[in-house]
Amino acid sequence: MTAQHPHAVSGPDGPRTAGADPGGEASAAGTATALASPPESGFAGASPRLKPLFHVAQRVAQSWNDLRTRQARRGDYVAQVVAYRGYGSTRRVRVLGRVMYARPGLHGESDAFNNFRGWVSFTSVPIQHAEVTVEIGATRAVVRADAGGVVDALVDVELEPGWHEARMSADGAEPDSAQVLVVEPGAAFGIVSDIDDTVMVTALPRPFLALWNTFVLSERARTPTPGMAVLLDRLATEHPEAPIVYLSTGPWNAAPTLQRFLGRNLYPAGPLLLTDWGMTPQRWFRSGRDHKRENLERLAAEFPGIRWLLVGDNGQHDESIYAEFAAEHPDSVAAVAIRELSPGQAVFSGGTTHDAAGGASRPGLTWASAPDGAGLAQQLESAGVL
Repeated sequence: MTAQHPHAVSGPDGPRTAGADPGGEASAAGTATALASPPESGFAGASPRLKPLFHVAQRVAQSWNDLRTRQARRGDYVAQVVAYRGYGSTRRVRVLGRVMYARPGLHGESDAFNNFRGWVSFTSVPIQHAEVTVEIGATRAVVRADAGGVVDALVDVELEPGWHEARMSADGAEPDSAQVLVVEPGAAFGIVSDIDDTVMVTALPRPFLALWNTFVLSERARTPTPGMAVLLDRLATEHPEAPIVYLSTGPWNAAPTLQRFLGRNLYPAGPLLLTDWGMTPQRWFRSGRDHKRENLERLAAEFPGIRWLLVGDNGQHDESIYAEFAAEHPDSVAAVAIRELSPGQAVFSGGTTHDAAGGASRPGLTWASAPDGAGLAQQLESAGVL
């Protein structure tokens, strides 16, 4: 019998309540914070005088979603589950996915369809708070999507290290499967890498190109950053037990395209940690910086024995985020590698930043900075990281 609470999980011995991180070290409160929805009464990101307007905007957004849901049910849209790669320990894994109404064939693999898959994904309608069944190994658990249709939940398991298949299904929806990485218990090194302008040249802040890249073009039209795939592959080869996590402020809708891009350009496989654009119960817009900081904090708590190589660029505040995290968690950071944008890329990205706040000069912290993967590899090799 499976549990129906959004935070409840079921293992081989029956239902259990998620109360720790994937590494089994965090407190129950930490897990509840990671999984629970933000408090409805919270409000941030605007002056108190705008609070009534903020709540009106929330009601309008919910009414709009309700209207789209009714139209999707009456039209030719079907309920579908999209599973994303997850990660965890031998005792607990973090499963990720999305439940939505979309046109039939979202899981199609033809090149012609993939060219427009991004547009199809962004016109989908989230199924709010849907119950989703997760099957991985001998475990079957029932979890719940959030208001954006996103599934981000912990499931108790008994698994060996390596990749495992997780199947996700919901009533009346097309199911889907994705791989979940179970990290070796003795792993001492890991990699967290940004995506936009770090492993992929996107010029994301330029509006028209960003829209074109996101909604229309397939992963074949995106350009890999020179030398970065080789760098990450070398690191993965020298540290075969190391988990590789791609942390980006991009939306979950783009996950299938990003995953195909990484695979096509020979980047090591790893879970994506993306975000859900739009309003929250507390803010007008989601904070990309908070998203990165919170996930770095979570990884440090989940895997206290791992020291992470943090890879990013100098176009969107990765320097300051990584420097602050390294100062607060020195035992969780092996090194920082920053890809320097070219002058042309800096224009598209709104200019480069130099806000490492002294992180590059902090004693004991290896800080590499170069315009491509080859330059970063040389510096990391000299520092003994590679």
